[in-house]
Amino acid sequence: MRSHYCTDLNEENVGQDVVLTGWANNHRDHGGIIFIDLRDKTGLIQLTCDPEDSAESHKVANGVRDEYVLIVKGKVRLRGEGLTNTKLKTGAIEIIVTELIVENKSAPVPFVIGDPNVGEDVRLKYRYLELRDPAMYETFRLRSKAAIAARNILDANGFLEVETPILTKSTPEGARDYLVPSRVHSGEFYALPQSPQLFKQLLMVGGFDRYFQIAKCFRDEDLRADRQPEFTQIDVEMSFCNQEDVIKVAEDLLEAMFKACNINVQAPFNRITYNDAMEFYGSDKPDLRYDLKMVDVIDIFERCDNEIFTNIAKKPHVNRIKALKVPGADLIFSKREMKGFEDFVRQFGAHGLGYFQMKEDGLKGPLIKFFSEEDIALLVERLGMQVGDVVFFGAGDKKTVWDYMGRLRIFLAEHEKMSILDRDAFEFVWVVDFPMFEVEDGRVKALHHPFTQPKDTDKDDVEEIESIAYDIVLNGTELGGGSIRIHKEDVQNEVFKLLGIEEEEAQEKFGFLLDALKFGAPPHGGFALGFDRMMMLISKKASIRDVIAFPKTQKASCVLTKAPSSVDNTQLRDLHIRLREQVK
Repeated sequence: MRSHYCTDLNEENVGQDVVLTGWANNHRDHGGIIFIDLRDKTGLIQLTCDPEDSAESHKVANGVRDEYVLIVKGKVRLRGEGLTNTKLKTGAIEIIVTELIVENKSAPVPFVIGDPNVGEDVRLKYRYLELRDPAMYETFRLRSKAAIAARNILDANGFLEVETPILTKSTPEGARDYLVPSRVHSGEFYALPQSPQLFKQLLMVGGFDRYFQIAKCFRDEDLRADRQPEFTQIDVEMSFCNQEDVIKVAEDLLEAMFKACNINVQAPFNRITYNDAMEFYGSDKPDLRYDLKMVDVIDIFERCDNEIFTNIAKKPHVNRIKALKVPGADLIFSKREMKGFEDFVRQFGAHGLGYFQMKEDGLKGPLIKFFSEEDIALLVERLGMQVGDVVFFGAGDKKTVWDYMGRLRIFLAEHEKMSILDRDAFEFVWVVDFPMFEVEDGRVKALHHPFTQPKDTDKDDVEEIESIAYDIVLNGTELGGGSIRIHKEDVQNEVFKLLGIEEEEAQEKFGFLLDALKFGAPPHGGFALGFDRMMMLISKKASIRDVIAFPKTQKASCVLTKAPSSVDNTQLRDLHIRLREQVK
């Protein structure tokens, strides 16, 4: 039916007879000659329906409306001098229509295709209409190219694609599982996988050596711009490897995927330890497109005459006093705006936010009176302050200070008055040497997951135990991560013990893995990359919803299909489920 896509045509096709198909993007009657912009997945081209060329086609064109499905026969010609539309790829040519077929009509559409100002609920309700926008098609073309590149590079490196189960066992250690009731086994449930973690480890025990999968995963968690209840990750596992081997594969994979999207990134990528990431940037996913490092000044504040600061400084093991120098901020922000920065950090646990300004005649600020001239000079030297700079100070327990000062760093870098953020850059960094455990409300938890290989477990403070784990971060977004896994049963049992998981509970939840480790499990490790997040960054979209064909809303619902929805009593009875009556 079709000889060309719309934007396949150019001046070289002038004089050719063509057949095009697509949708009427708009319709204009200019005193007898009717113009229609025909749209397909590639873009637009102008159709000219002149009664002198074809009276019948002109008659049909008169009845065409937006989003009618059209089949067009005609001849390519130049638009003529002064009539070129520079906004269109095909703006120098048009199609003189000799035959026009309305293949299907359209009801009036709820929004204009390509209109960026349409509300999200409307766009998602009519997602199939939004997908007609060639810009949307381009996003998913890139996604497809990246996925094909991933498969090709991993296949070339000896990885085997294996599909792991979707209906599996609930192991609620991380986010909440999505549960699926069993009809056959009354009162029992499957879980949708949060990741293929355990199965890919079992594939290594099975001798598959190198595995990958572009896997659907599911997590019942609160949603943000970079989260969805169902998402896609590129999952990789390999045997007889160390951290360097895994990172090399991940970097080769990322280079290939970005190249498929016409973006050149250069490995090896930068690396930073978890501890340095927190100390310098207040985040385990630092954005390195700009500098703004935090500087430790707790030793200088220990000598000041302010009791609040000196008391904090006496406990450097658990507390921090951090300085964040912002070049030129005194020339950009008013005192009122800087007061607003204090309000910003208070919502993240800060009790206040001090600052100094570097003036022509030296360092100024309400805190300056508490410091000796020698320590003022030391502050200026350590922070490398120049006239016009402002330095902000945060003090308190280290985790709180890391958090709010790290957030302030991002807030300032992204502020409309600042110009330090290169939004076209792609800055990768590996964060390595993560702690194995964290303690929350007195409970020990695995920072990554309980199958991560610890460097050692012989530490009095469990939070000081490091793991062989690594995250890959892009522009301040965690793109993925992984670890070398535990492959010996005794080490796995010791980790479970530190997590407070007793032997009986471990057997109930992970018995199949523990049993497998008894049968000669090889050393192994791997990683997973968030495919949706990656495409969001590559496409410069604000949300991963823009790179998923049929996403959920922030309330985890599909306004297109109206899912989730109620089911009839027969289905519930088959599943041995009775709903509690809602209290009105």
